[in-house]
Amino acid sequence: MTVQQPGAYPTPSYYPPSQEIWTDVPRPAIRQGRSFWRELIETFVLIAAIYAFVNLATARFVVDGRSMLPNFNTDQFIIVSRLSYVLGDPQRGDVVVFHNPADPHNDFIKRVIGLPGETVTIQNGRVYINGVRLEEPYIQNFCRGTVCDGTWEIGPDEYFVLGDNRSSSRDSHNFGPIARELLIGRAFIRYWPPSEWAIITRPSYRDSGVPLPVITLPPAETDRPAVEQGNVLSGMLAATPATAPAGH
Repeated sequence: MTVQQPGAYPTPSYYPPSQEIWTDVPRPAIRQGRSFWRELIETFVLIAAIYAFVNLATARFVVDGRSMLPNFNTDQFIIVSRLSYVLGDPQRGDVVVFHNPADPHNDFIKRVIGLPGETVTIQNGRVYINGVRLEEPYIQNFCRGTVCDGTWEIGPDEYFVLGDNRSSSRDSHNFGPIARELLIGRAFIRYWPPSEWAIITRPSYRDSGVPLPVITLPPAETDRPAVEQGNVLSGMLAATPATAPAGH
């Protein structure tokens, strides 16, 4: 018999080894890690997959020429998103890269101005969309005089593109609207040179409310009717009696 004094700690129980308590909870185990070569191969496969996805989703181009001045200069590097127009439609103001309609091996960089179903008019260098002038604050040099003037109806899946340097650009005012299938993608990053790094944003257009000027032509002259002689259109002129030279 054991006698304990008040306030004393109870004597700890002792279990001989044969009386240990066993449970079915598994003990933690440590396995040997994967081999170095397997880790290396998986790293290379992951890098290759990322590289392939980036190349499928984007393309890199170098700007060459003066057609997009002052916003893009020669030897600037840009990244073009191929997925932009797979997931959505081109919008007015997008800077796009597309195949030259006359030579698909060469690519152009321009800005989307006219959309499908619209009527684009250029008059005295200014652009009008459906009879209303388009305000373009990013343009420094508009076409001079009537060099670029004309009117174009944009069909389904067609886009009217112009360079920012209007007086020195070969674009839709030369070869007309382009088919959507010629678009490579939307330029969204300029990354070289580093000092000119920027995200290429789409400008916002406000409603100018300026209508297309109406040109009134003078009435045609009718005092000299024309008659067709074979394939030549000639005017009927009143006969004027010949005056004999003086002294004859």
